[in-house]
Amino acid sequence: MMPPPPDGDFSTLFNFLPIGAYRSSPDGQMLRANQALVALNGYATEAGLIEGVKNIAVEWYVDPARRQEFKRLLDRDGFVRGFVSEIYRHKTRERVWISENAHAVRDAAGGLRYYEGTVEDITDRIRSQKALHESEEKLRLITSQVPGMVFSVFVRPDGQREYLYVSPGVRDIYGFEPEDLMRDSLLASRYRHPDDQAILEQDMQEIQKGPVDLGGEFRIVLPDGRVKWVYRRSYAVSAGPEGTHRVGVLLDITARKEAEAALHANEALWKLALESAGDGVWDWDLLSGEEFFSSGIKRMFGYEDSDIANLSAEFDSRTHPDDVTQMQADRQAHFEGRMPVYRNEHRIRCKDGSWKWVLSRGMVISRDEDGRPLRMVGTHTDITEHKLAEAQQRALEAQLRESQKMEAIGTLAGGVAHDFNNLLAAILGNLVLAREDVGEGHPAQESLTEINRAAIRARQLVQQILTFSRRQTQEMVRQPLTPLVEEALGLMRSLLPAGIKLAARLPGRSLPVLADATQMQQVLMNLCTNAWQAMDGQSGDITVALREVSLDASKALQLGGIPSGAYACLSVADNGPGMDEDTQRRIFEPFFTTKAPGAGTGLGLAVVHGIVKAHRGAIQIQSRPGEGARFDVYLPLASEAAPGDEAPVQKLPDSRAEVAAAGKHVIYIDDYEALVFLVGRLLRKQGYRATTFESGEAALEWLRAHPQEPVDLVVTDQNMPGMSGVEVARLMLRLRPALRVAIVSGHVNDKLLAEAAEAGVREVLGKQDSMDALGEAIGNLLEQPAA
Repeated sequence: MMPPPPDGDFSTLFNFLPIGAYRSSPDGQMLRANQALVALNGYATEAGLIEGVKNIAVEWYVDPARRQEFKRLLDRDGFVRGFVSEIYRHKTRERVWISENAHAVRDAAGGLRYYEGTVEDITDRIRSQKALHESEEKLRLITSQVPGMVFSVFVRPDGQREYLYVSPGVRDIYGFEPEDLMRDSLLASRYRHPDDQAILEQDMQEIQKGPVDLGGEFRIVLPDGRVKWVYRRSYAVSAGPEGTHRVGVLLDITARKEAEAALHANEALWKLALESAGDGVWDWDLLSGEEFFSSGIKRMFGYEDSDIANLSAEFDSRTHPDDVTQMQADRQAHFEGRMPVYRNEHRIRCKDGSWKWVLSRGMVISRDEDGRPLRMVGTHTDITEHKLAEAQQRALEAQLRESQKMEAIGTLAGGVAHDFNNLLAAILGNLVLAREDVGEGHPAQESLTEINRAAIRARQLVQQILTFSRRQTQEMVRQPLTPLVEEALGLMRSLLPAGIKLAARLPGRSLPVLADATQMQQVLMNLCTNAWQAMDGQSGDITVALREVSLDASKALQLGGIPSGAYACLSVADNGPGMDEDTQRRIFEPFFTTKAPGAGTGLGLAVVHGIVKAHRGAIQIQSRPGEGARFDVYLPLASEAAPGDEAPVQKLPDSRAEVAAAGKHVIYIDDYEALVFLVGRLLRKQGYRATTFESGEAALEWLRAHPQEPVDLVVTDQNMPGMSGVEVARLMLRLRPALRVAIVSGHVNDKLLAEAAEAGVREVLGKQDSMDALGEAIGNLLEQPAA
């Protein structure tokens, strides 16, 4: 048996301690360690720990600077208490938190021998503190976003309260800090309005009975005398013998209460005002179903006051069945807060059985503590006439769409009139010659007469189609162009394919024009559609611009001879493949298209051209292959004065008697072989010298080859493959400036007249109804003096 330890030997206590204890040298060597410290560092024996630790500063402390701070405090004070650091378990390198208490041991001369101290593992405490701090910070962040004051309070059985948490929102309501209320739990109750103190006492009685949810409104009086309304909601989260833990929120509802008070104070005034404005007023108690109807509402539908009880079901039952579902849905949307104001249009059956349209508007002005609507007020406005006007507008729009359809038919007729007239002219002309050839008594005369009659009917049919197409009614109204363009662009954006970007550059001015709104929007739609279709599935940009321009006489002449002055210029530009000059010359011709078969009708730009011309405007294209295209539409700006009469239409001179044709040389050009043969035969039969060609190129080649051959008149068709009649005339007049040239077309328009005049053409003739008329027209031209 070992002898008992001498007095002053604490080795047994050293190893018995539940926390770590140590002795270390000033240079960081571990001299002694009890079993608790050995285990804390992951070792089995004291010898293993002492052998393993070489330098406490760098091997033990996560932050080596903590060792320097530890030694500094010991050198200064001779001891440290509660020195908290993060360390490594020396063997496992696991990080833990410790609290150290230590002192310096010195010899008799005052020299430092070593440090002694204790080490306590406080990792769980540090983690709990960190988690609590994070939880409190999250709570602070959450409650800072909640309007009003969020609180947590412990209420003891005797009514004493202790606030555990108060959010910063208390400042906005009471004006004091959260800490003020947490120090003095009675502070808020002293702000209660004297008339509402009974509410506080009643709440305390309810709490003492057991866990209860509380809610309600009360007033507080601030030190400066201002009165605020507060809404309070609180819940019990736990309860026991010691008391009840409650959480809740306070909201400042002063603004709402003031608005309600103002509404009640002015209720009679606004009802009177609405009645005088022609609106009927209703006031609906949603709980009881009672609804006050002003006499104006009842008179609106032909009822006397006594005919209709003041119940909401009265007019609901008279609502048109087709309108009930939407009416109820709109009400519910307002009740649930999804719509700020109730608004609905529906029909109500009148006393005489007819239906009237009303616009019903209203708002909930009172809700209970759970937000359920209690009272709703509003008006009924008779919009029957407005609805009838809308129906008429839709009918007019349908008529307009139909007129546009007819316009497309007219454009189609204009495009094919050339070929139809050629065919009919050939038939009728050959009929005349055939009847002369066979003689009056020939048996074939009867059949030839029937053929002539059928051909005349066909010619009349073509003329009827053309005449009908030119009688389209237009709603020419002075109106701003900018809103029309904006509306069309809104529709166009929903129709564009993926990859096409639409940009707009519109002016602040409205740019008034005399225009048909639908047709103007059709112009823009057609131009934009043409732009994106030209990109052939590729991505690209379309830019629509609108600006005011001033056209001088020179520019106006280039645009087809329109009057000079102020114009609105609507531009549609794209960065697509562009067009060559040949394509640009024919781009507005009906049925002309560069798209693959079946991909386009060739009518879109022709319709645009026709609409612009009908608006006394002009359209111009600028394009190069690979550089995109830009269409500029010029529309005259409208003045404040009423629009003037239509410009007088240029008329052909009256025909005159046929003159002697002997010796006169006439050149006739047409791409239709049958008509060339017929006209040549007719002219020769009438005594002319006739030279005929089936193309302008062939006629020019002959004219160059026969410079000395006299020519009295050239008559050329306008619409031919290759060179047009105007181009043929221009080149012939370069060769022979005094030459008389006339153009024949089945579709004479302002553009053709302007181009022909610019080229020096003597006359532009419409397609003749018969060969006799053509011969007469040629005779009249030859009678005119040479230029």
